[in-house]
Amino acid sequence: MSTVAFITARGLFGRRRALLLLPLPILLVGLALLCRMYDVSPDMWGQAVIVALGLAVVLPVVALIVGTGVLGSEVDDGTIVHILTKPLARRDIILAKYAVAASVTTVVSAVPLFLTGVLAGSARLGGALAVAATVGAFAYSALFLLFSLVSRRPVLVGLVYILVWEGLLGNFVSGTKNLAIGQYVIAITDKIAPNGMMDTPVSLTTAIVMSAIFTVAGTVFAINRLGSFSLAGETS
Repeated sequence: MSTVAFITARGLFGRRRALLLLPLPILLVGLALLCRMYDVSPDMWGQAVIVALGLAVVLPVVALIVGTGVLGSEVDDGTIVHILTKPLARRDIILAKYAVAASVTTVVSAVPLFLTGVLAGSARLGGALAVAATVGAFAYSALFLLFSLVSRRPVLVGLVYILVWEGLLGNFVSGTKNLAIGQYVIAITDKIAPNGMMDTPVSLTTAIVMSAIFTVAGTVFAINRLGSFSLAGETS
């Protein structure tokens, strides 16, 4: 299992895909730093930078890039066959790749969000953002890893989820917020560090329970899906 994780991490950072992880976090911290340098009140930029950019874009997009990258390319180019011939349980393969995806997403998103919170003048807010981002990273990673196994266009499916389900419908259809990982992240952040920037009808209990459900269900379904792959690289 550790070997699979090592190979996955090495492959992920050895591809151009890894370069896609840097621009958004750099932009997030850079904007916050500029606002801090020019003494702009966090009340004026917090909603746009921290919530609209950090939580609604940086976190899910980073998770999408990583989550679909740890396995999706292997499914597309057929190298998944070589993995399946190894004496490894399908469960161990998925868990190793999920661990890499969740860990990388956590580091790449939680660290810049923490720095952004600190630049907004509150270490507590920074800590809350880091904790919430970690929870969101685990939930998003499980979902996007599953997408890479059930669709030939996992990035497109993931973007539809982020932009349409969480972004568009989430703003106009209240019921969808209870099934949106982004709303769980906002709810957790606001509970740890109450502020005027976070606005969600989702309770902390719902956020924690649903995040756990997304994480466990996504991983279990991914394991079952990989189990349906034959050595020909097709599903049975």
